[in-house]
Amino acid sequence: MLVYMRTTLRRDFAGPKIPRADEQRGDWRRLSLDAAYREVGENLFRATALTRGPWNPDHQHAGPPSALMVRAIERAAAKDGFTHLGRLTVNLMRPAPIGECRVEIAADYVGRSAGHYSGRFIAGGKEVARFTALMQREDGPPIPEGTLGHPPPAAPKPPETCPVVTMHFADRPFGYADLVENRIAAGHFFNGPCAAWFRMNHPLIEGEAPSPYQRVAVAADSGNGISAALDFGKYVFLNCDLTINLFRRPEGTSVCLEARSLFGSNGCGLAESALYDERGMIGRATQSLAVRKR
Repeated sequence: MLVYMRTTLRRDFAGPKIPRADEQRGDWRRLSLDAAYREVGENLFRATALTRGPWNPDHQHAGPPSALMVRAIERAAAKDGFTHLGRLTVNLMRPAPIGECRVEIAADYVGRSAGHYSGRFIAGGKEVARFTALMQREDGPPIPEGTLGHPPPAAPKPPETCPVVTMHFADRPFGYADLVENRIAAGHFFNGPCAAWFRMNHPLIEGEAPSPYQRVAVAADSGNGISAALDFGKYVFLNCDLTINLFRRPEGTSVCLEARSLFGSNGCGLAESALYDERGMIGRATQSLAVRKR
């Protein structure tokens, strides 16, 4: 009964409140009370319940913090003339509590074609994640028609042909599953290899439309979840890191993860996801997993 009510409520409010790419920034301001974060100072934010993850009701899902890092990187790199996020690596050191958090960033090296940046994510008064990023200058020749790998492959199915589904976590009444809308393109949630579209129901920061790169970061940390082959009730398979590699700028509001999880017999695993927008493939994401029995 609880699951049915959650699904019904979600679909009722999701319709008119989901902004499309062609809507104006002002439409996002109407959702300001429903954002993942509220900005309370320079590089200082307060996480809301929309960041709640599946493992602990007091901890954030790693997707929204990763997107906050991307936001800081984009702003710093733009001053140096870099506009494309080629790589983001997030080292997840400890859980991020839901509450006040801060992002710190530094430029490690700024060259002609690329810039390297690093930083820290601090929550609950502790450093919970470190990150490095490669930003690139978008200035190059067109790729000849017929070149292998160009154009890149398409997603398994376009989002408009895929059914809407909800990530249900029985003891998580509100959180990340409400931040995003999901549509299944192949397979099934939590049952091995799976492809799913992600579209944000709410902005990352109140009053601010998320960038395409931020949308990717919100989604990419979910590869190990949607492709879960182990029973959530019996196993924990937390990711210790997240690496996103992108070879072109994402377009639109939807991001598809075509994910699978691989496991050794040593308590370690790997989740890998091909990333797509509606035009085709944009890159890949990987997560190193720590597998434990509950």
